[in-house]
Amino acid sequence: MTPQIPVHFKQNYQRLLKCLRLGGLQPKTIKVYSNGVRRAGAYFDYRIDKLTKLQLTDYFVHIVDTLSWSSLKHDLYGLKFYYAKVLDKPWPGADLVKPPKSHTLPNIITVAQAQQIFMATQVLSYRVFFFTLYSLGLRLGEGLSLQVGDIDADRMRVQIRNAKGNRDRFVPLPENTLQVLRRFWQTHRNPALLFPNRKGGLEKSHLATTPLDRGGIQTTLRQVTHDCGLKKELHRTVCAIVMPHI
Repeated sequence: MTPQIPVHFKQNYQRLLKCLRLGGLQPKTIKVYSNGVRRAGAYFDYRIDKLTKLQLTDYFVHIVDTLSWSSLKHDLYGLKFYYAKVLDKPWPGADLVKPPKSHTLPNIITVAQAQQIFMATQVLSYRVFFFTLYSLGLRLGEGLSLQVGDIDADRMRVQIRNAKGNRDRFVPLPENTLQVLRRFWQTHRNPALLFPNRKGGLEKSHLATTPLDRGGIQTTLRQVTHDCGLKKELHRTVCAIVMPHI
């Protein structure tokens, strides 16, 4: 927020953040919704409390022409939430936007391609992390959130907490994955995190309170897949296939 932004917008923006948190939304959703309101604020000189349908039409055309339908949807949902929860006003753009439906499937890499990625990843923590995502069929955020206590070796399953839709679920734990995770834990011995960050070095990883850096993981994966000559990349979801020992 810059000094040129009007006080009333700053105050309403802070109320928006509080309402989003109290609404039980995930941090990622809070971020994209609030970013959408800020973007609309900048577009309309921070006067967004009395927008008309015509103004919103011009705005959303601008968004879809310069950014994407994905950005438009985030801005749309963020502004709707802003009007409903912060301003307590009816949404002026009812039935204005209908984003096209997309039914694309995620890229699925083969067993051989996955093995290439694992072997080409030099950093042990990243290599084990990629293997775990692939063998358990997890999203990136789900893997980063894994706790030591989520591993149920007796029942051979893993509890995935706060997954999509704010729901917990269980996934099968292959024996091979269990053994890999046990060996990996011996390298850091963090009492809580399965994948602690290594900012303080290996000798201090048992004291870490945050997981591996998301950006570092994504950068490494892009580089590794490029080095392997693979066009497909692991994104949020990968296929749950048990892999050989890494």
